[in-house]
Amino acid sequence: MSNSPSAKDSATTNVTLPSRPEDAKPPLRLLLVYGMQHILTMYAGAVAPALVIGAAAGLANDPASMGILVSGALLVAGIATLLQTVGHRRIGAQMPIVVAASFVPVSAITALAAGQDGENLPVAFGASLAAGVFALCLTPFFGQLIRFFPPIVTGTIITVIGISLMPVAARWIMDGGTHTGADGTTVPAAPLANLALAGVTLAVILIGSRVLPGVWGRLSVLLGMLVGTLVALSLGMADFSRVGEADIVFDPTSVFYFGPPRFEVAAIVTMCVIMLVVLTEGASHIIAVGEITGSRVDAARISAGLRADVSGSIIGPILNSTPTSSFAQNIGLLALTGVRSRYVVAVGAGILVLLGMFPILGGVMAALPAPVLGGAGLVLFGSVAASGVKTLAKVDFGRNLNLVLVAAAFGVAVIPLAYPTFYAFLPASVEMIAHSGIIGAAVVAILLNVCFNVIGGGAREAPAAIEEIGGTGPGEAEYTDQAGAAHREEDAERP
Repeated sequence: MSNSPSAKDSATTNVTLPSRPEDAKPPLRLLLVYGMQHILTMYAGAVAPALVIGAAAGLANDPASMGILVSGALLVAGIATLLQTVGHRRIGAQMPIVVAASFVPVSAITALAAGQDGENLPVAFGASLAAGVFALCLTPFFGQLIRFFPPIVTGTIITVIGISLMPVAARWIMDGGTHTGADGTTVPAAPLANLALAGVTLAVILIGSRVLPGVWGRLSVLLGMLVGTLVALSLGMADFSRVGEADIVFDPTSVFYFGPPRFEVAAIVTMCVIMLVVLTEGASHIIAVGEITGSRVDAARISAGLRADVSGSIIGPILNSTPTSSFAQNIGLLALTGVRSRYVVAVGAGILVLLGMFPILGGVMAALPAPVLGGAGLVLFGSVAASGVKTLAKVDFGRNLNLVLVAAAFGVAVIPLAYPTFYAFLPASVEMIAHSGIIGAAVVAILLNVCFNVIGGGAREAPAAIEEIGGTGPGEAEYTDQAGAAHREEDAERP
């Protein structure tokens, strides 16, 4: 028997393998298939912020404007993802990371944008732009700040964000419905037909998540929305007649569609606090992808990745979109499929740009029946809160101070949800900040963490390890030892 290598072995040894696993280039056919898989996984989560914000801004019955918001979200997601995957080494981690509209700022932006006919959207976009510049300036020095955002802080904030979004899902299900009591008093309520439609959507999502294998289970939200819409059509509860009002192809004149950004101090302060959470989330996700792909992640790469993450906050207002961050569900897809090529995600980014070039597709999404969106929102928004709970599960609650910290932050967060007029006696600019339960929770959690765990000799909380990436949901923030070590490495290398 010959010991000489076979022709196949010889051919294999002649193949030049990439020095980094993320630089592998699958055949074009697989690039397209795997790229589309990433887009299907994140699409529902990527457009949900635009739908929530548009409804809050009084545009729910304006398909043209809603189409612009959805189209802008997809365009910005595509651009930011391209920067993240194939951008310059100083802007983009050059890793297989999908970037899209973040759930983290949604609740704050809905408060800023609340009004009629999108009149206050320029305030939200102005705050987003200013906060994006603020975050961009922090990226080289974020290692100095990230220690103030251990799991007990990020977990608390992310949980509060999910809880704060739940009223949005409830309003979608009610869809303007009211109930008149025996005394003649009218109160908002969900008609039985709306409850049934939301229930069908939710049931399909839950059943799909349980019975569909692998990546198909991750498409259950889209499947639930499709089935719910078909049921609504059969019951005469869906109306797509105005979809044609949206532009078929992206019109360059739709840049700053709702007017130039307006800059208000209170709104900017609110968004700057939110962007600290977005940066923390982004750093943890870059490290998670490094763990999955087996790539070296150093401080410079984290900083470059964060610049791509926050690019959406700067580009977004131009294209009528909101701050972006990396999507945890796509990190789960990397772990599930084992496909680690950044070029796969870059192809997916191209698909996002292509979808964003057709606002009429956004008009279709915006015309979905509100109860259907509400049923899906219960899962989408609930997964944000669940992600925060999962992060908090890694906290040592044997120390009573940690329990007090979370309790105080939750208490401050729930007050404006339970009583929206609680801070009405405060000056208008202060009320805007105080009214955000997210900001209140963030301030309380950060300050108490400093008092309890940073100064005064308190035992430092061990950073959470990356676990069960395949099960992460939108908005999940996890912090690891590697993040701090990487940034300390960058500090040490500075002259």
